[in-house]
Amino acid sequence: MPVFGPISRTDLIRALKQLGFDGPFTGGKHEFLVRGQLRLTLPNPHQKEIGKALLARILKQASISREDWEKL
Repeated sequence: MPVFGPISRTDLIRALKQLGFDGPFTGGKHEFLVRGQLRLTLPNPHQKEIGKALLARILKQASISREDWEKL
């Protein structure tokens, strides 16, 4: 589904839910998703799209490879 590139926050959340994350939950300054013991902080929706560099950091924190991401 998602190409490795700029993505909307809504599409990011939808894709991460397909990968087994629950949420988003509110907490502190940012919302977060949870999968097992992993808590993944989401960027605030102030900008229209999440850029490629930020997407790469989010996927790295979530232990999701680029190949797994593009298989969705």
